[in-house]
Amino acid sequence: MEVLYFDNHIIVVSKPAGIATEAESGDSLEEEVKRWAKKEYNKPGEVFLRPAHRLDKCVSGIIVFAKTSKALTRLHE
Repeated sequence: MEVLYFDNHIIVVSKPAGIATEAESGDSLEEEVKRWAKKEYNKPGEVFLRPAHRLDKCVSGIIVFAKTSKALTRLHE
């Protein structure tokens, strides 16, 4: 995973092929980015992070994650 951009509202990462964007259990890009954000921001507790879109597991590309529910709503609009 490579973080391409981040600010107060979003985190943009490069998703490698072979990893799920999100998963109910097990490892996913979403979980990796949450771990990165927790460390980067020295945040205790849970990290709110939701993908604005998804890519299939076998596909590589760029994923935008919202750091707040308001950002997620705006990205979906």
